[in-house]
Amino acid sequence: MTSDSTDAEFGTEQVRRARYAVAAVFTVHGAVTGSFATRVPWIQDHTGISAGQLGLALAFPAIGASVAMPLAGAISHRLGARTALRALLALWTLALVLPALAPNLLTLCAALFVYGATAGMSDVAMNALGVEVENRLDKSIMSGLHGMWSAGALLGSAAGTVAAHLGADARLHHALAALVLTLLGLIACRGVLDLRSEPDEEPPPRFTLPPRSALVIGAVGFCAVFAEGASLDWSAVYLRDVMDTSAGLAAASTTAFALTMAVARIAGDRVVDRFGAVRTVRAGGALATAGGLLVVAAPNAVLAMCGFGLLGLGVAVVVPLAFAAAGRSGPNPSQAIAGVATITYTSGLIAPSAIGSLAQATSLVVSFGLVTVLAFGLVLGAGVLRTGGRRAAPPRAGAPGAAAAEPRG
Repeated sequence: MTSDSTDAEFGTEQVRRARYAVAAVFTVHGAVTGSFATRVPWIQDHTGISAGQLGLALAFPAIGASVAMPLAGAISHRLGARTALRALLALWTLALVLPALAPNLLTLCAALFVYGATAGMSDVAMNALGVEVENRLDKSIMSGLHGMWSAGALLGSAAGTVAAHLGADARLHHALAALVLTLLGLIACRGVLDLRSEPDEEPPPRFTLPPRSALVIGAVGFCAVFAEGASLDWSAVYLRDVMDTSAGLAAASTTAFALTMAVARIAGDRVVDRFGAVRTVRAGGALATAGGLLVVAAPNAVLAMCGFGLLGLGVAVVVPLAFAAAGRSGPNPSQAIAGVATITYTSGLIAPSAIGSLAQATSLVVSFGLVTVLAFGLVLGAGVLRTGGRRAAPPRAGAPGAAAAEPRG
């Protein structure tokens, strides 16, 4: 997208309205994820697959996203930001219906491939627009947008909890949710900035190799996103299988995790301004480690749910801070941010399948022992977020750093 246009083209009030429109888009996107996550146990039972097979299936959103994400920039370049976001978000909300329709492992893998592909492309488009609005407002809004994604995941998981408690068929639940979220998404997209490329502007590059400066910072983000992805997709299964809870209470564990993520992200900017990035991440890592230990050692479901809540609270703001540190870590902020985004996004994609594979070989308790170890890595690695210089401006829409700015919320 061209960055030549300014607030003379988009008035201040229009940009402010676009901020709320993008926030609504983030909320809808998160609601799809929350709706899916709470019904993973139902989908596992419906397809009759084991924990290891479920872990394999949950790798296919990663594959789909990896294949499709590079296409989002070209689609936005060709159609314009608003039209591209409208189309990609609708594909994502409608893809929610596919996993519950799958009767076996093979069809579930295919459904999750499409689910991941549409998730990745819409993720790229909405983050690019979010960064563009942040640039035009000249103040940080991305943490708040991440918080709205988590709030959407909370709403979706809350609805899923009710549906699971009532014993509702996930096919009906997801069909109704997809219709409602598609409508809300189309309405929200009407207010985003209608950015268009110049006729002679070349499409953005599809791939950017991460510089060395991004690797260590990316490792911190990797730990946080692994814990997030594992908890979001496996908390309900953990409560059901390890704690022997009802389907409704198991789904509520996902809601507890999403709630703490949302609260922490919405309040994150103020906390960081007061205590600094290093101390915030170090304290968050300590909370996440305590949460992981509580999950592993909990004698009952209530304490395990509290553990998942602490995990969400502890890892919530790490990724935005990793992006900020990357932007100050070298002469090419966009390339460094893109590198960190690639590492953290990869973590979120592999976490669910890695947890499933380890659970198949050992147990879910051991799997979340690994999550606890990685959470402690935040305590040890927080110092790498202490980088010199002023906060770098975010990459403009269509730049390499904008393309992967939101690894699963």
